[in-house]
Amino acid sequence: MNTVILDFDGTIADTRSLIVKTMQQTIATLGLPERTDDQCAEMIGLPLRQSFADLIPMDDETADKCDTTYRELFHINNKPGIVKLFPMVSETIQEMYAMGLVIAIASSRGHDTLDTFLHEMGLSRYISYIVSAQDVECAKPAPDMVYKVIEHCDAAKNNVIVVGDTIFDIDMGKNAGVKTCGVTYGNGKEEELQSADYVIDNFSKLLDIV
Repeated sequence: MNTVILDFDGTIADTRSLIVKTMQQTIATLGLPERTDDQCAEMIGLPLRQSFADLIPMDDETADKCDTTYRELFHINNKPGIVKLFPMVSETIQEMYAMGLVIAIASSRGHDTLDTFLHEMGLSRYISYIVSAQDVECAKPAPDMVYKVIEHCDAAKNNVIVVGDTIFDIDMGKNAGVKTCGVTYGNGKEEELQSADYVIDNFSKLLDIV
C-alpha cells in the first residue's frame, strides 16, 4: 500500500457525542419525532442532509431546515478542545508520512469544519489531499471520493486502502475496487465491518497492514 484514504469522524477523531447532541437538538428544535442517541449515531458517516432524511421520513424542505439548523447548533456546540483524537492516531499518521505514504482524507463532513479540525489537531501537514461530500456528486457509500483521490494522487487501485469505522466507508472502498480496513472503536457496528479486508481495534495496527 502506498496511498491511505482515511475517514475522519469515528476513525481519526471522537466526534460522536458532539454530533449526536447536535442532532438531538436539531430534532427537538424542529419538533420532529424523537430518535435515540444510538439511532442518531448510526447515521454518522452520511452527508448531513441525507443523515436526517434517512433517520426520519421527511420532505425536502424539512431536510433543508435540518441541515441549516444543525450547522448553526454545531457552531455553538463545537467548543475548543471538545473533539479529541483517538489513541495513537497522530503518532501513526506521522509514521506513515515518514514512510513516504500518501495520506488522504475522505469525509462526509464539510470543508468548513473538517479543514479546521485537521489544522487544530496538527495533522494538516501530513495530509496530501482532502475530499469532502461537497467535492463529489455522490458521497459515501458511492466510490466517487476514492476515485477523486486516485486521480489527484495518481495512485494505482491495488496500492490504495480505505480506512473507516462504518459500513459506508467499507462499501465506498469496495465499490471503488480498493482494499478496505475497518476500525472497531468508532461509530459503526463491528459485525458490519467484517466485510472489510482488514479489521483493527487500534489505529496503530494500520502500520502492520501498510
